[in-house]
Amino acid sequence: MTVDHVSKSFGDNHVLRDFSLTLGRGENVVVLGKSGSGKSVLIKCIIGLLPYDEGTITVLGQDVASLDHAAMDQLRARVGFLFQSNALYDSMTVRENLLFPLRRHWLEHSAGEEDDMVRQALEDVGLANTANMMPVELSGGMRKRIALARTLILRPEIILYDEPTTGLDPITAREIDQLIREVQHKYNTSSLIISHDMNCVRLTADRVALLVDGRCYAEGTYAELEQRDDPKIHEFFA
Repeated sequence: MTVDHVSKSFGDNHVLRDFSLTLGRGENVVVLGKSGSGKSVLIKCIIGLLPYDEGTITVLGQDVASLDHAAMDQLRARVGFLFQSNALYDSMTVRENLLFPLRRHWLEHSAGEEDDMVRQALEDVGLANTANMMPVELSGGMRKRIALARTLILRPEIILYDEPTTGLDPITAREIDQLIREVQHKYNTSSLIISHDMNCVRLTADRVALLVDGRCYAEGTYAELEQRDDPKIHEFFA
């Protein structure tokens, strides 16, 4: 995936300014920035939920801006998106929530195949016995895991995580960070993780891209950036 010189403004508010970033196969890249810095805008541009003003975004070899609605839907079937709010349907069981993306993308499977897919997705997130539960019966950490299971059921090649640990207690947040790594290693997924949680950054990132003033201000491993003698970088690691 490549984000090449992308800019996005809302009136006079220039959120992204000539932002560039690449994501390699099997790599976890964290975009680190302060609240309101444009991280969520970036991820929404990548998945086609927001149009951008300038530049090019290429996902799995396809130019996002050139895709019509049908082609964008086909691309989204290959790209998982874990919403910050989880976006589970309260009126559906866990099983029904997991099967929803299959129906949304008109992917047909036998009842036996669906059972196997649900079972595997729930086993991947450590919640094998929750298929018949309702979201209201789950803790915050469990809902986050179910949201990830719903993403995994399509076997995405890329996963976009929007603030995956926001609102979670430190222990649960660490479990989610570890789960992100487990998914990466098991399925060789490429992941773009939006976060301002430094523990999440440290535990999940192969590479960190620092979003400052709408630009990719610096890139490197967590350890490399932590050692940089630059006030704008240092304030994140202080």
